[in-house]
Amino acid sequence: METRVSQYLLSIGVVILIAFNLQNCNAQTRFAQKTGTLAPDTGLSQEINKQVQAGRLDVQLYYPKSVHRFYQQNGFKPAWIKPQSETGPAWQTMLMLDCVLQFGLSHADYHPQELLYSRLHDILDTPGKVKPDLQARFDIILTDAVITLMNHLHYGKLNPEFLAGRIDKGVGNGFEAASYLYRALKEKDVMAAIAHVQPKAKEYTALQYQMHLLEGLYQGDCYEIPEEKVRKIAINMERLRWANTEDSVYVQINIPSYSLKLSLPDSTYQFKVIVGKPENPTPTLVSKIVYFTTAPEWKIPAKIFRQEVLPKALADNVYLENSHFAIYDHQGNYVEPLKINLANVKRNPDLYYARQSAGCDNALGLLVFRFPNVYDIYLHDTPEQKLFRQKERALSHGCIRVEQAEKLAALLLKNDGSATKIAALHNGVVKYLKQDIYLKKPVAIKITYLTCEIKEGEYITYNDIYNLDKSLEMALYGVDQPLSMR
Repeated sequence: METRVSQYLLSIGVVILIAFNLQNCNAQTRFAQKTGTLAPDTGLSQEINKQVQAGRLDVQLYYPKSVHRFYQQNGFKPAWIKPQSETGPAWQTMLMLDCVLQFGLSHADYHPQELLYSRLHDILDTPGKVKPDLQARFDIILTDAVITLMNHLHYGKLNPEFLAGRIDKGVGNGFEAASYLYRALKEKDVMAAIAHVQPKAKEYTALQYQMHLLEGLYQGDCYEIPEEKVRKIAINMERLRWANTEDSVYVQINIPSYSLKLSLPDSTYQFKVIVGKPENPTPTLVSKIVYFTTAPEWKIPAKIFRQEVLPKALADNVYLENSHFAIYDHQGNYVEPLKINLANVKRNPDLYYARQSAGCDNALGLLVFRFPNVYDIYLHDTPEQKLFRQKERALSHGCIRVEQAEKLAALLLKNDGSATKIAALHNGVVKYLKQDIYLKKPVAIKITYLTCEIKEGEYITYNDIYNLDKSLEMALYGVDQPLSMR
């Protein structure tokens, strides 16, 4: 008899019920799940305590410290090996682990050799058949698998900032799987609780639903499902997990689509952007926009100063003046742009730097958005507005130039409850007045690298301008060669 299970995905505050047949999951789910009465075993908790406290399984666990924290909270009682119906937490969780392909993940990462339906069936249905130490081992391994799944769903499997070891220590972005699992096991629908840890962003939810269709509903129904499409969706879901925030208001810049999206609670605004050239790629990151600067000065990065500004200044004696550049030493002394002085600067360029003064020709334009980041990049206006008419816009040295920068700043101020500052913003822009305008509440900014997305139900792809898809596919799927190269 077919069994129906349900999982819930939270999308824009609405819970969407997705029903799927278990025949689309692993064939092991076809085991009959008639449960009898499990005889109480006072030694099981002691066995779990012994195995967890002794660290006997650490070498086989992906998140040993998290597993230890969970069982401490749970009083070392078994989480899964206890009397339950066919919809109990152990069966729900086993079924969800069977269907991880629908989340763009791999069965191999969740102890498939140990977590067998036949073994759980023996433990729950035939009291005394399986020894307490093996029951305890099954309970611990299943706990580790679920904690691993939740961390993969929330942080991503290959998050460059939140590595597994860091997450296991409890150092994350506010989500801690052990405590969450302890609470989730009190819920009737454990599957829904686990799925709830995923990003809530619309872009992610749309891709996840598409993956559910491809790896769930369409499987076995004579649909031709390109594996390359499945993998592309999976790697972009992974990237969105890296940028996972709970903010309802955020700025998202997607590098391959050359676009910026301002997401507000009641509306969304789109802007064109210019991003870094392949030789100067724009990094992905998550930060918060703290303030804006009108009519900014620009301290030129050392590499640009050495490789571009200085050679042009030596070749053209009016280049610095026409570009509004000035050269200083590190004591702040101005260097007069004479040939002899520039020759000295060329011999020791690291002892000097250049600044560009505010004005309509400033490389940062008339407005820059400030957000802390280790890459020292900006989101800013530009005097070269004609470049936004180009289709391919990987043209900068790594910073992001945005069209209609003043409009974006005004929308952020209005949403911030700071509409009274919009006049000062405009005055600073049109009169070249340098000023810093702070937001009351900093706004999340996410710079992503998504090479596909779902828009109004349509699957759309973008050029992989930095050629990053192949390496991520190889790492995520554990293959030596991506499908596109076979």
